Amino acid sequence: MWESPLQTESRTSIRDADDFGRVAVVYGGLSPERDISLLTGEAVLAALQERGVDAHGVDAGVDLLEVLSAGRFDRAWIALHGRGGEDGSLQGALQLMNLPYTGSGVQGSALAMDKYRSKLLLRGCDLLTPPFRLLTGTADLNELADELGFPLAIKPVCEGSSLGMSKVTDAADLPAAYELACRHDDCVIAELWLAGGEYTTGILQGAALPIIRIETPRSYYDYEAKYFTDSTQYHCPAGLSDEQEHRFRQLSLKAFSDIGGEGWGRVDFILDDAGEAQLLEVNTVPGMTSHSLVPMAAKQQGIDFPELCWRILETSFLSRQPTGGEHD
Repeated sequence: MWESPLQTESRTSIRDADDFGRVAVVYGGLSPERDISLLTGEAVLAALQERGVDAHGVDAGVDLLEVLSAGRFDRAWIALHGRGGEDGSLQGALQLMNLPYTGSGVQGSALAMDKYRSKLLLRGCDLLTPPFRLLTGTADLNELADELGFPLAIKPVCEGSSLGMSKVTDAADLPAAYELACRHDDCVIAELWLAGGEYTTGILQGAALPIIRIETPRSYYDYEAKYFTDSTQYHCPAGLSDEQEHRFRQLSLKAFSDIGGEGWGRVDFILDDAGEAQLLEVNTVPGMTSHSLVPMAAKQQGIDFPELCWRILETSFLSRQPTGGEHD
């Protein structure tokens, strides 16, 4: 059996806020996750400014690159969720500008955003993930009952925050769920819905934070449960044995590393009937709102929100291969 290290990166520790230079906190954007990104960005911006960082909010419009260039920024704290900010697009543009940025690079961001290809990769790395199938048209729906069974999660391949996702318990509901998912993405995935407990592991500078167990009275942990309801319960410590906590943190670090994740992020998994962790997805720009999971786990580790934002900003010092000209 593989043995993953408990630390996959070394921290670049910054002591003086001036060393960060002029920082753009990039948030908002044009994706369906804009509202959550605004909440994340505003919280991060306030926390960095509280710590004395010369941070400035930049709402990502179609002229984002021009704004960043004109602002003469030294680095970017990426708080954009969803497409355009979390899928490698912005990361590639910033590398062309030689503008350092937080979190994962182009490859890790793109792979993590793609639920289908990330699951193929995880399965190829001998990591457990619920059975799944890519849907290429309505004809594929007829085979799902025999191939995967029910209940199923029907979701867009490249979308976050459970947007466009449905839980389906009957074949008669598949066409409507598929149509909803198609409104968000041309590519749709069907995944067997496991009934075990849902867990998440925050990753920060190569270390796994304490695991959180999530409970919601809703049918599943959907957009409303994630961001706006107070009925969702978060348990940290998660109630796992010491051996499970250690093993599942290792598993999360391996999954994050195998996908190509860097700096910080989050790994979501569910426990099956055998008590094994089945990986759901890897997130490279998780939420940083009042209901978000990484800040909760960091707090359990003794890291308050401003310190967390500072440490994430430290990940902008990760060594990346330059792809463009000099940045002023």
